[in-house]
Amino acid sequence: MKNLDTSGAAAKLDVVNYAFENLDPVNLTCQAGVTKGVSANPQDPDEGTGAGDADADYARPMSAAQSVDGVADDGWARLRGNLNQLRKLKAKYPKLKVVVSLGGWTYSKFFSDAAATQASREKFVKSCVDVWIKGDLPVYNGAGGPGTAAGIFDGIDIDWEWPGSEGHPGNHYGTQDKANLTALLAEFRKQLDALGGEHRLLTAFTPADPAKISAGWDLTRIFDSLDYANVQGYDFHGAGSDNSWEPGRTGHGSNLYADAQDPYPFHFSVEDAVQVYLDAGVDPRKLTVGFPFYGRGWQGVTDGGAAGEWQEAGGAAPGQFDTEAGVRGYHNLITSFPAMTVRHDEQSVSTYGYTGPGGQWWSFDDAWSIGKKTAWIKSKGLLGGFVWEMSGDTPNGQLMTALDDGLR
Repeated sequence: MKNLDTSGAAAKLDVVNYAFENLDPVNLTCQAGVTKGVSANPQDPDEGTGAGDADADYARPMSAAQSVDGVADDGWARLRGNLNQLRKLKAKYPKLKVVVSLGGWTYSKFFSDAAATQASREKFVKSCVDVWIKGDLPVYNGAGGPGTAAGIFDGIDIDWEWPGSEGHPGNHYGTQDKANLTALLAEFRKQLDALGGEHRLLTAFTPADPAKISAGWDLTRIFDSLDYANVQGYDFHGAGSDNSWEPGRTGHGSNLYADAQDPYPFHFSVEDAVQVYLDAGVDPRKLTVGFPFYGRGWQGVTDGGAAGEWQEAGGAAPGQFDTEAGVRGYHNLITSFPAMTVRHDEQSVSTYGYTGPGGQWWSFDDAWSIGKKTAWIKSKGLLGGFVWEMSGDTPNGQLMTALDDGLR
């Protein structure tokens, strides 16, 4: 959290999403008070089942060097860790809102079950409001208790990946999800509004793929409940951390326009994704576009007379972390390969880097592409942009500055 302050990002942000929190696999409620890691196998159907990090959330004491205000956590306090730092960050930046993001790729397995009936929806939503809005954290290592985290979160973000269609291996889903998601969002809106006082945000992470939108998201109704949707503007192409996705060919991950050279039968782009929402009559001021502060890469990439663009590859490039091949934060990427040639595709508005024939090829955003895309966002009258995720930026907030400048 301190890095959000020292990089200058906190002064530029409107909303911070704290990601992710899980669903209890047995009770189908918002899970907290558990510290359990995920499986090391990304194809494990139970990779995220029961996982969570209460230690980082509110039990681990932060040192003075880690603290937003330079004061170390009291090891006996009821609130420590990230949530206490969020409280300090909000105190320093009173206009900053914070929402808790539920789900994500690894924690979406049980959304379908929690949303299945009116009774299950009411139970699930109440538990989320109790834990994250009222702040009734389960006691864990001497931290937590009723009201401990009250006032930290200004709302809830739903990151169900994906209602009505396949997401992580083992996820529960079915055709009923589309109607049930609409009802679930309405229940969240109802219970959040019933709290009274300042308006609580209700947001969602929504797909770029038209098939996934059609399968799970009723665009004519969900915005009756949502303040806005964060439309996925990245991960259009990638090798996957275990080469389960598109290991044999490079591709752009976050291009603004469809690339004329794209060999795939369906062409992803930010423009095409957003147009699906606009065509459905969604208010453009209820849409933000996602910006990746990371790159996706391949290794063993053929030059093909195109500097590796859309060329044959030998799988995911080594990643920043041992457990996630093919992914590096922007800062890590540009410092790891200082000799990498960076190119800007004017037609599709995409940035990519290539280390040379047989080497690595990376798709990412930089200040150039961010500038082009923010101009487009303003031209469409959209609400703004969002980021996955902040740790990928440079220490001085180079990408965040480009995003902020571009949206002004």
